[in-house]
Amino acid sequence: MKSVTALREACAALPQSQETFPFGLDTLVLKVGGKMYALCGLDAESPTLSLKVRPERGDELRAAHSAITAGYHLNKRHWITLPLGGLPDDLSGELLRASYALVVKGLTKAQRAELGL
Repeated sequence: MKSVTALREACAALPQSQETFPFGLDTLVLKVGGKMYALCGLDAESPTLSLKVRPERGDELRAAHSAITAGYHLNKRHWITLPLGGLPDDLSGELLRASYALVVKGLTKAQRAELGL
């Protein structure tokens, strides 16, 4: 994803995804089932995107891509941060969908059923 607009469009395509601003209008937080799966800083010249990952996957990604760092102001083991436009679109899209799926998997069966997931 090369822009905040592209990020918003990709997230809008994910079932039950919601945009929220719990930290102020300069930080877009994307949630499913009330749980955060992506966070995007909007106030920077170069927006960043933070995504949830399995710890071992985060280690692999940080080793393979210098643009990917440990989650900024988040649990460094379970979150990564990357610059929007800093990776190929197919990889950033894959990471976004994987983050969403990881959070959905962590919802209870009842929550998933209620959301139709």
